Amino acid sequence: MGRGNQTNKSLDAQPRANHRCVCCWMPEIMLGPRVRKSPYYEATVAAGVSAFTIYNHMYMPTSYGDPAEEYRRMTERVALWDVAGQRQIEIVGPDAASLTQYLSARNLAGLKSGRARYAPICDHDGYLINDPVLLCLATDRFWLSIADSDLGLWAKAVAAERGADVQVFEPDASPLAIQGPLAEDLAIDLFGADVVGQLGFFHHVGVELDGIGLVLCRSGWSKQNGFELFLTDGSRGVELWDTVMAAGARFGIGPGTPNASERIESGLLSFGSDNDSRTDPFEAGLGAWVNLDGEYDFIGKTALLKRVESGIERSLVNVSFADDSLSAASLPLEHPRSVRLDGQVVGELRNAVWSPRLDQAIGIGLVQSSATTPGTRLTVDIDGVECSLVVASEPFGTPRRLFSAT
Repeated sequence: MGRGNQTNKSLDAQPRANHRCVCCWMPEIMLGPRVRKSPYYEATVAAGVSAFTIYNHMYMPTSYGDPAEEYRRMTERVALWDVAGQRQIEIVGPDAASLTQYLSARNLAGLKSGRARYAPICDHDGYLINDPVLLCLATDRFWLSIADSDLGLWAKAVAAERGADVQVFEPDASPLAIQGPLAEDLAIDLFGADVVGQLGFFHHVGVELDGIGLVLCRSGWSKQNGFELFLTDGSRGVELWDTVMAAGARFGIGPGTPNASERIESGLLSFGSDNDSRTDPFEAGLGAWVNLDGEYDFIGKTALLKRVESGIERSLVNVSFADDSLSAASLPLEHPRSVRLDGQVVGELRNAVWSPRLDQAIGIGLVQSSATTPGTRLTVDIDGVECSLVVASEPFGTPRRLFSAT
């Protein structure tokens, strides 16, 4: 995937004869019809998007060419994110509530229309397969706002096996996020103080903006405050983008993307990036949102009860680099790397980034319980450079609190 100021071209479009060293050359994504484009795609191209990832079979922007400015924009002003790749799985019908509860390791009792909850989902072996935010639109209608996996196929299969009287499908719903300390001021300008003032964290409401239908939710993958605007008419994506950009001009708005540095500074889980395929919710730091003591059943409950009884063997930890052996130019980390304690492999460094706030390299590791005590020193080899890591508090002096803690 292209990074920095590179444009997104096919490999065949790259000049074959050049003087760049191999270590500086990066492959790029081939754009084509097989991978879906979001309703905001044309707007992001016009805004100068320079890199994409593929998320839920959709191109999702990851850079506009100036990471430092994008970080400042999000932490000091307001940024506009195309996060349409965060697809919705709708479950609607008479058995929607019971099916949704069976899918979720979180007790959903008492969830009211207009509210949302973080709802980890496991397979039958108790391994985490997604960590969606569940939006209750009505007592018989729910959206699972999913991370990157084919959860819709899982939900359809479970519904069919149980004979549930529901429909499971992907609705026309594409979130556009505004994130940053001035996001609330912008939201008030767009929707009015009466609407925004009633929205607590993970509260949502149906609204219109210049005739464009939306579900407005106080949520988003940052700790900088923000909202997600779930567009319910994909044909109006560019129009919505332009409307929000125009209203946000006086707040210094600009395009941005989910920010790896800010989310690791803040302790936000990145499903599929921080964990592997055999990570349970407790290892991923999600134990507070798993309810094992209720009488209701859910997929993976039996396996999780056994795992808790035998003891959790691994945990996610925040780490800081103890020396200057790794520079900002070496980051972000592209592959997990084995970490060692006293010469023995005890897990992996799953992610590492440069923290502008801390002015040092930081990361997230998935390690054995013996290596989780704050202050523990670990080592990791990155491209032939041995680096020293220190296990930090969760995260970096503040309690771990996921973006979807409610």
